[in-house]
Parts: sequence; structure tokens; C-alpha cells
Amino acid sequence: MNVLVTGGGGFMGMALIKRLIAEGHRVTSLSRREYPLHWALGISSIQADIRDADALENACRDKDLVYHLAAKIGNWGNYKDFYSVNVTGTGNVISGCRNQGVPGIIYTSCSSVVFDGNDLEGIDESYPYPEKQLSLYADTKAVAERLILEANSETLKTISLRPHLVWGPYDTHLIPWILKNAASGKLRRIGDKEYFKDTTYIDNMTDALVLAAKALESNPRACGRALFITNGEPARVWDYFNSILQVAGYEPVKKKIPERLILTAAGLSEWFHRVFRLESEPFMTRHTIKELCSNHWFDISAARELIGYTPRVSNSEGFRQLKSYLRKGRN
Repeated sequence: MNVLVTGGGGFMGMALIKRLIAEGHRVTSLSRREYPLHWALGISSIQADIRDADALENACRDKDLVYHLAAKIGNWGNYKDFYSVNVTGTGNVISGCRNQGVPGIIYTSCSSVVFDGNDLEGIDESYPYPEKQLSLYADTKAVAERLILEANSETLKTISLRPHLVWGPYDTHLIPWILKNAASGKLRRIGDKEYFKDTTYIDNMTDALVLAAKALESNPRACGRALFITNGEPARVWDYFNSILQVAGYEPVKKKIPERLILTAAGLSEWFHRVFRLESEPFMTRHTIKELCSNHWFDISAARELIGYTPRVSNSEGFRQLKSYLRKGRN
């Protein structure tokens, strides 16, 4: 297949591109800047912004499938910026595919599109979007996901995948954030209660992306659906954090801070950033704390049934691979 990957310079984008090349597909990446690794891999690389409708339409020409991964992420910022990338950009992808006759889109959404501040325990895809989203990112990703699912038709088939906390070697967000805060001594356990989280190892995520593309062609029941994608192994939040710290050579987090205290501090930090119109992100947001202090684990039965997804890499094997990667980076 001739495949376009938007956001091909990101953590998931790079992993997916390597997988697609290994399977013999022709790959084009669209990202805002150039990446030497794309040249080394021998793929076509388009430097453009997904908010540029003309660039998107040109990139979609002669493609058999579009993997739409590009997004503005984060828990802080300007709503217009999130909307223009996550919603307008997704609309441009859909229009580009329709105008150029691309038969399929695989969209990377997130589990946060259904987070309402309460525990999410074993929920499936029937769980509704909340009336009010808790972050600009989740809000705009939910709107974009609706666009993708509503676009599903006989001529343009779509699937939306909802991973939770994607991690592994070459991660550029979650693991670096954990290790940076551990190195500075700022990492603290929040409260005394234990919460369980699902996570998604990067190889499992790329498996799901590849399987979803096959399902577009072979299983009509999968089309127009959103599917949770995880390792299927909910773990205690701080057991997960400490496992990462252990493989990286850090001591486990033992110091604690009361949940109410850190929520108050985060609220004050957010207020300060708003009043003084600071572009930087607060040290912690209330949304992040609510995410940490609630259960998040999902029923992945639909993904198993509709696209044949089975988590291939367990949590323990993922930590083993991460340890090997981190050791190589230090040598």
C-alpha cells in the first residue's frame, strides 16, 4: 500500500513508519519539520502543517490509506491553538481523503475523550462523552473523533483508536517527564489511595494500527467505530512509575503530598499563568492530578473482536525492553 502518516515525526509516528516499512509499504510522512531519520529510512517526507488544507490534499494524492496521528498535545494552552490543529486539521485530512479518493483513515484518538473526572473502571466504548471536558486537549480530540466517525462511508472507511498512556523506547513525553522530575527530586506520590491505570506499550499500539488497517478492508463492523487499545494489564499508578524509575536506575518514590494540597497549589499556578498570560505550562495542572488520582482501565473486548487485537508485549516485557534501551543510551 501507499500510505500517508500525519505526525510522522512523533513517538508513535516514527514507530509506525518503521513497522510499515518492515511490512513492505510505501510511506510518506507529513510533519511540521524535517527529520533526518526519515531520510535514513528512505521514505518520502513532506514538511507541512495539517492546518494547510491544500498541503493535505496534495499529500493525500494517490494514497491507499491515511494514518492520522498529528495533534497538539498537552494540558495547557490556548483553545484556538488546540482547535485549529486537532479539529480543523482533522477536517482537512477528511476533506483531502475525500477529494483524492483515499479509501480509508485510521485515526489516533485517546482514552481521555471520555474522562469526566470520575473513575473509569472496565468501561467499554458505549461510555458517553462527558458534557464538559476537563482539558482543551481532550475536548478537541473528542470533537475530532466525532468528525472521523461521522465521515465513515462506503467510499471512505474510518476507525478511531483510543490508547491510554503510550510508552516505550524512544518515548518523547511520558517517560522523559517522569525521569526529569525524578532527577530533580520533585516527584511525589499524591495521597494515600491506590489507583489502577491501563497503559499501552508502543509495540502493542503499532500492532493495533496495522490491524485496524486490515479490518477496514475485511470487517465492515469495525468501520465507523472507536476502540480502546491498552496492554490489558491495569497496574497501580505508583507501581508503574516506580518500575520505570527502577529500570532507569532511580530510587522509588516514597515521599507523599496530600491530594487536596497539590490541587490547591495547581489551581494557584494555573491562576498565575492566566493572569500573567504566561505561555509556559504550569508545573502541574488540576487535570493531570485528577488523571493520576482516579482509576482508568478499559474493556478491550471490542478491539479483540473487531480488529483481532491481542496485546503482544506484557508490562514486564515492556519494562525489560525499556531497560535495555535506556542502558544503550548511556553507553
